[in-house]
Amino acid sequence: MSEENAKKQQLSQAFYSQTVDAVFEELGSQPEGLSDSEAKSRLTQYGANELEEGKKKSMLQKFLEQFKDLMILVLIAAAAISAMVPNAEGHREWVDAIIILAVVIINAVMGVIQEAKAEQAIEALREMSTPNANVLRNGHSVTVSSTELVPGDIVLLEAGDVVPADMRLIEASSLKIEEAALTGESVPVEKELTVLEGKDIGIGDRINMAYSNSNVTYGRGKGIVVNTGMNTEVGKIAGMLANADETETPLKRNLNQLGKFLTAAILIIAVIMFFVGTVLNGRDWVEMLLTSISLAVAAIPEGLPAIVTIILALGTQVMAKRNAMIRKLPAVETLGATDIIASDKTGTLTLNQMTVEKLYFDDHQYAASDDISMDNMALKIMNFANDTRIGQEGNLMGDPTETALVQFGRDKGFDVRQEEPKEPRVADLPFDSDRKLMSTIHKLADGRFLVAVKGAPDVLLGRTKEVLLNGKVLPMTAAEQEKVLSNNKDMAKQALRVLGMAYKYIDSVPEKLVSEELENDLIFAGLVGMIDPERAEAAGAVKVAKEAGIRPIMITGDHRDTAEAIAGRLGIIKPGDDAAVLTGAELNQMSDADLAQNISKYSVYARVSPEHKVRIVKAWQQEGKVVAMTGDGVNDAPSLKQADIGVGMGITGTEVSKGASDMVLADDNFATIVVAVEEGRKVFSNIQKAIQYLMAANLGEVLTLFIATLLGWDTLLPIHLLWINLVTDTFPAIALGMEPAEKDLMAHKPRGKNSNFFSGGVMSSIIYQGILEAAAVLFVYWSALQWPAHTAANMPGLDATGLYDLQHADALTMAFATLGLMQLFHAFNVKSVHQSLFKVGAFRNKAFNWAILLSFVLMMGIIVIPGLNDIFKVTHLDWYQWGIVVGASFAIIPVVEIVKAIQRAMGKE
Repeated sequence: MSEENAKKQQLSQAFYSQTVDAVFEELGSQPEGLSDSEAKSRLTQYGANELEEGKKKSMLQKFLEQFKDLMILVLIAAAAISAMVPNAEGHREWVDAIIILAVVIINAVMGVIQEAKAEQAIEALREMSTPNANVLRNGHSVTVSSTELVPGDIVLLEAGDVVPADMRLIEASSLKIEEAALTGESVPVEKELTVLEGKDIGIGDRINMAYSNSNVTYGRGKGIVVNTGMNTEVGKIAGMLANADETETPLKRNLNQLGKFLTAAILIIAVIMFFVGTVLNGRDWVEMLLTSISLAVAAIPEGLPAIVTIILALGTQVMAKRNAMIRKLPAVETLGATDIIASDKTGTLTLNQMTVEKLYFDDHQYAASDDISMDNMALKIMNFANDTRIGQEGNLMGDPTETALVQFGRDKGFDVRQEEPKEPRVADLPFDSDRKLMSTIHKLADGRFLVAVKGAPDVLLGRTKEVLLNGKVLPMTAAEQEKVLSNNKDMAKQALRVLGMAYKYIDSVPEKLVSEELENDLIFAGLVGMIDPERAEAAGAVKVAKEAGIRPIMITGDHRDTAEAIAGRLGIIKPGDDAAVLTGAELNQMSDADLAQNISKYSVYARVSPEHKVRIVKAWQQEGKVVAMTGDGVNDAPSLKQADIGVGMGITGTEVSKGASDMVLADDNFATIVVAVEEGRKVFSNIQKAIQYLMAANLGEVLTLFIATLLGWDTLLPIHLLWINLVTDTFPAIALGMEPAEKDLMAHKPRGKNSNFFSGGVMSSIIYQGILEAAAVLFVYWSALQWPAHTAANMPGLDATGLYDLQHADALTMAFATLGLMQLFHAFNVKSVHQSLFKVGAFRNKAFNWAILLSFVLMMGIIVIPGLNDIFKVTHLDWYQWGIVVGASFAIIPVVEIVKAIQRAMGKE
């Protein structure tokens, strides 16, 4: 550790387990705050209260790192060979070299752009710190930049403030702090000064602490700064984010495998060609070396990286229309391999909106959707004993629990803006976390006053002596109390947050409001149960995911009971399956090895911290699973980066979580993830189709040249191969990337982490289809020489050499036309690896239809247009020759259909 870093190390004790006096002593501070000189000294000792930027890579470093992939290196080598080594005719293939290098450079530039976007995550963290803070210095309240805060400073907090550093609270007056970005818990935490027992208490349960970047939603307080900068909880997350391992995407892994395969295949082809030509046929070794190298270069599908990039880009456009915004192109394909969708609860599976779900009054429990009169006393109290602020446009502001009650009142016809002026509030006793109640006093038309009380049911019940039943006020008996407690327990089991309502009438407002007097001898009116409800479409999406072999799991900072209830309602676990739930405290007792061994037992992880989320993702990855992780808070950023695909929330998500994500949901909806997985599967399938098409074509070309060389034939010129690769390969391959999804796409299990582009029968298809293409071309070339259109009979006056030149030119043209046309026909075959062309639909894809037509026109144009055929060294063919070409080219469709039928009959789908 450097001397500078050692100087900046800060205390990391469990301040929540210490008394306020002990914390003051530990930090060498006092209630009046630090002196200016002491604060300055500590700023030098501990460093500024800001997040470290970290060492950045230069643009050149980022650019050079894009050339590490084996496939890219193979292409660069191919470009160098094309440019430097003359072909059999003594020409260097500059066009090939330029095309290959252009593709490589475009891919590198796109990679740099994507990496630059990813670095925005830590930048967003740095920008989150508040610009100013109110502190006590020399006993006076002053405003300073938050970067100047040091351990020992006394900070004043009010509603609306962002907490500027981690602090131990020393005063709290009705203080509530929303910590969702750190803990994932949707409801603001009521803060207390109580000393907590234990050394391993989760962040969400440290009720006497306030953490940097959380928001004060209610009340006011005062705290002593205990940690700043990188030593805050947010700072630790920033450190984890900076050090998180970059996971290798399945796409990158597959392209590397493809590169290795091509490298091996190319070397083998070159060696065999050289050996056969020199040793067996006795040809000049220099000539054979050049021929072998030329053939090897021809085997490389130089357009593949660009085609893959285009297919991914097209996939991002489709996803964007369905509310899934892709930040990193490989994420599109990674989605298709997803085994596990680890979702946050709040806002993704749920609405992130507290909502009244049940009520209890008149000895009955009612659903929120039931008819409830606006004259209902419980409805009136929940709206009167409420501090929700209402904007000019009717928007509700304040504590989510209280705004839910006001919204429920609106839904039932009770508009507090119209009703309260009739019985105006004249006094109130604010909520206090010790007594867990709040009361408001309203003046009635008859001169009396209504005391409306809302609070914790068990506390409230102890202060009631009567109960309102069916419009009558009756004594609160033990049996009636038991009914209330039983219904309270029942609602709590369903993970509802339950509040009780009570009231009484008084003749005058006391000069001094005291809880023991004002909030006693009450009349019980009812209970209300609230929850952040699941999204209506989430359960359906969970079902679709399970049917697709994907396991949805919930990772949340919320309480165990709440998480279990929501997961049960959504179908993630069976309702009441407690064994499928693991808490952060339980996770702390498990080693990484134990967690990895038992990870599959759990589908819900509750009350977890940022470190826990990363451990959970890693444990699933060790099981060989491809993990998609959703999140919206700062606390989610490390796990989003660790996951194979991080999914941020576009609406509620922090810039940090979005920056660390590969994909952002524009609608924060779990169902959109399942839609994106389907699109990801389609993209992978379409990339497979493009690769199958390209590799079969290249194999056909290589085999044609290889066998022709062995036989001493001269079938295809370099310019022919280049034109076919540019025209008949590129456009149909790109169009295959726009194929619609096959109907049973989501009926299959995930393909697995170890699958590649050659899985699922693609490799065997490439081999036999490449052989078919080569066989057809060689047959056409041979037949053209055996039964030539130009003969001594119809070409009198030509000597034998001139006649052979004409016959060979025709054969060369027919071989070229057959190879080009057959590849266009074959493009229809690869619309599905195993399914019949007539089942998937030959002409469903309009882009494909146009691509085939364009390629056909370009292919035929150089044969039939005068002038062009001279450039490409081809001849005009007669109808007999065209018949052979078209017949041989089209034959690949029925042959492949027969093979597919046999494969389906053998169960190899």
